[in-house]
Amino acid sequence: MTQETGNVTGTKDKNYNLIWFTEACLSNALRLETYVQDAERDGDNELAEFFRKAQADSQKGAELGKQMLAKRLNA
Repeated sequence: MTQETGNVTGTKDKNYNLIWFTEACLSNALRLETYVQDAERDGDNELAEFFRKAQADSQKGAELGKQMLAKRLNA
């Protein structure tokens, strides 16, 4: 079995991977908002802060991915 290199999807692996990474970071940031709220509702501020930090990392990854996508799409 050969690796998909864009023949099936029409998108090179490296570009697909960047799109996937960006979407995964955005989805994770949204999911973590629910986790923060769950922890806060249960009065667990330590866990809420842990999830907030993880959410910030996901947001940063998404921003970096969006910047790189914009640069590559405009090239």
